Amino acid sequence: MLNSKPFVAIIGAGPAGLMAAEMIANAGYSVSVFDAMPSVGRKFLLAGVGGMNITHSEPHAQLLTRYFDAGEYLKAYLDPFSSDELRSWIHQLGVETFTGTSGRVFPKEMKAAPLLRKWVHRLKESGVQFFTRHQWKGWNNLSELQFTRYSTDNKLETLNLKFDASVLALGGASWPQLGSTGNWVNYLREKTIDISPLKPSNCGFNVNWSEEFKREFSGQPLNTIGLHCEAVNGIDHYLRGEVMLTNFGIEGTSIYAVSSYLRDKIAVDGQAVLHMDLLPDYSEEKIIQLLSKDRKKNSISNFMRKQLNLSLVKLALLRELTDKSIYDDIEKVATAIKKLPVSCISSRPIEEAISSAGGIQFEELSNNLMLKKLPGIFCAGEMLNWEAPTGGYLLTACFATGRAAGLGVVEYLQTEYLEQ
Repeated sequence: MLNSKPFVAIIGAGPAGLMAAEMIANAGYSVSVFDAMPSVGRKFLLAGVGGMNITHSEPHAQLLTRYFDAGEYLKAYLDPFSSDELRSWIHQLGVETFTGTSGRVFPKEMKAAPLLRKWVHRLKESGVQFFTRHQWKGWNNLSELQFTRYSTDNKLETLNLKFDASVLALGGASWPQLGSTGNWVNYLREKTIDISPLKPSNCGFNVNWSEEFKREFSGQPLNTIGLHCEAVNGIDHYLRGEVMLTNFGIEGTSIYAVSSYLRDKIAVDGQAVLHMDLLPDYSEEKIIQLLSKDRKKNSISNFMRKQLNLSLVKLALLRELTDKSIYDDIEKVATAIKKLPVSCISSRPIEEAISSAGGIQFEELSNNLMLKKLPGIFCAGEMLNWEAPTGGYLLTACFATGRAAGLGVVEYLQTEYLEQ
């Protein structure tokens, strides 16, 4: 271990933990970062495989709304470290960024690895030490941090380590193979910390497709559609995008954007009905007008394909979710096209989700993210009770809360040592 005091432990080497480590090391304290995986930033790296969406360029006030009810809590951490400050910080690492047409912000190389490599190098230069393959197991009876690791002869051994302050940044429970197992919930509940149950967020949903439909159309995209989703509070949410049909049901970026509403609706009602607009550029009246023309010898499906430019997959979905009797009534067909009900019966497992909702209630934390019941223990990132859609919002809040927790540690240590 490091030979200077005070000692600070960071548990979890994702963006939140590394940002906390940077703040604390910059203040001159000795920092040790522990992670259960063989290397740091595993989930961060995987998230960047398809293009590292680091943040979003939309106005700050709009960005805050992306965090649902938690926006009022996160404001205190996002205001001083917004997407603009995050981009400036990335540029200081020597990584250039650009803004895509959707407003999403990416590193110029579109990858997470160069950013992480430069960041870890800078942290090591500032004295931060890294201890991988260390699994946190809570605290022992002396309030020391307890870890397990495998020794050089491959025997499991337990380490009990004393630190002056600690930051927990262990993530939620999505993608557990990358380290976010959610096991920390048990250790904190033993300390009577109030934790909202972890739930899947930005996830797909199960739909009871027929075997024939699954066989023919699993893996097919539904392009250019509208989605209407009613939340538990009765508010209708609408967005335009695309959906991927799967063997189990539906997923994709647009589904992730409404996943919190669907998930919570299922919890209350046992199912959530998502209404799809298969032709968002056509009014219902326009559809009726086009379908009122002479069909001649065309089958109804062929006629609809020609008149409405409906793709085969949209026609198949219409047949899958409606009774064939509606085709005798053009108005019913038009209504079905504009508001096709898709019954989502359950969300996919949290292990498959991009992120998770739930976590430590903000009431358990001080303004600088220290647990009120555990002085010197700070928390950051996805462990806190918030969620957000994809689009850079998840990482932005992880960076911001990690920074706040790190600064909180510095303030705490300065106060503690001034009093001694």
